[in-house]
Amino acid sequence: MEIDLGFAEKSDDAAWLSNRYFPSKLGGQPAWLELDLLPSTSQMQCSKCQAPKSFLAQLYAPFEDDFNFHRSIYVFLCRNPDCQGAQSAGNFTVLRSQLPRKNKFFAEEEPSDVGGPLPSVTGPKKLCAACGCHAPHACSKCKAIHYCSSEHQRAHWPQHKPNCGASGGSTAKPLPQIVFPEFEIVMDSNPIKSGEEDKDDEARLAEFQELEASGKTGDLSNVSGAEMDKYFGNNTAADDKTFRQFKKQTAAEPDQIVRYKRGGQPLWITNVATTVEDQLKELPNCAVCGGARQFEFQIMPQLLTLLEDENLDWGVLAVYTCAKSCPIEGYVEELLIKQDIAAEEQS
Repeated sequence: MEIDLGFAEKSDDAAWLSNRYFPSKLGGQPAWLELDLLPSTSQMQCSKCQAPKSFLAQLYAPFEDDFNFHRSIYVFLCRNPDCQGAQSAGNFTVLRSQLPRKNKFFAEEEPSDVGGPLPSVTGPKKLCAACGCHAPHACSKCKAIHYCSSEHQRAHWPQHKPNCGASGGSTAKPLPQIVFPEFEIVMDSNPIKSGEEDKDDEARLAEFQELEASGKTGDLSNVSGAEMDKYFGNNTAADDKTFRQFKKQTAAEPDQIVRYKRGGQPLWITNVATTVEDQLKELPNCAVCGGARQFEFQIMPQLLTLLEDENLDWGVLAVYTCAKSCPIEGYVEELLIKQDIAAEEQS
C-alpha cells in the first residue's frame, strides 16, 4: 500500500504558487481553478459568527478522466476562538473544483518552469485584496481595490490608505490575522512496508521519543501550545492503542502535514468509537450526483506549528469527497471530519 505524504516547503518565489502552476499549497491566498463561478461571499462566511473564513490549504489532485484533468480541493476555516468546537468541523468548509484539459482559462500544454514565473491567470471576478476570495465590494474612494466584506476592508485600510487613488494602486501585503504563512505542499510517495507495520510497539515508541528528544518530530507535542503530557502523559489518549499506532506511523516522517490516499482510510489519532463514529455512520452522499463519498486525504496536527495561531487545534482533519468526482460547475462543498485528541471534558 502506498500513501502520498505532503511536506511544507518555503518557495523562493510565491509567484510559482499561483493558479497558473496548479499548486498544492498551505496558506497565502487560494489559487482558484474555475474562475467564472467562484464561491459566494455567503458560502465563505462562518455560519456561527458570520466572519469571513480563512484559506487553510489546497491540494491539486487530478483524476484520469477528461472532466477531472485539472482538479483541486480547498479547505477554509473560521479562526474565531468561539467557533472552535471539540470533535466538530462546523467552522470548516471544503470545496472541490475541476476542469477538462480543454477549457477557457488555462492552456492545454503544461506550463513551463523555465525562466521566471508568469503572472497568475485572472478571470472576470474581482478578488479581495485581503484574502483572495470573491470580492463584490470596491473601495468607495478609488474603486480600484476590491473586498469580500466590510471586515476585510477595515483590516486592509491602514495598508491601502496611503496609496488610495494612486495610479499604481497599492501592493497587498499579507495580513497575518487573515492569511496564514504560505508554503508549497510537496507530495512524496511513501510505501508502507509490512516490516514497519509489524515492528514492536515499544521499539517504535522508543524511536519516536528519540526523534522527539532531538527536535525532529515536527513539534507534535506543542501543536496547540499545551503541555507535553497532553500527548505523552498518563492520559486516555496516550494509553489508546489507536494513538500508539498514530505515533508509530508518523515517527518515520515526523514533518508530514498531509497524508493522501484516495479510497483508503484515515490514520486516526484516537479511538474512533469515542469521537467520530456517528459522523462516519451518517456520511452524506455527494450533493450533486447522489453518489457515495470516500476518504481522500487528511491534514495532520504537525501543520499547526506552521500557522502561528494558538486558537486552532485538532488531531486529524479527514476530507471525504465524491468517489466519482462527478462533473460540476464552479465549486461544490465536500465533507470534513475533525477528530481531536481528547474528548470534550464537559458538555
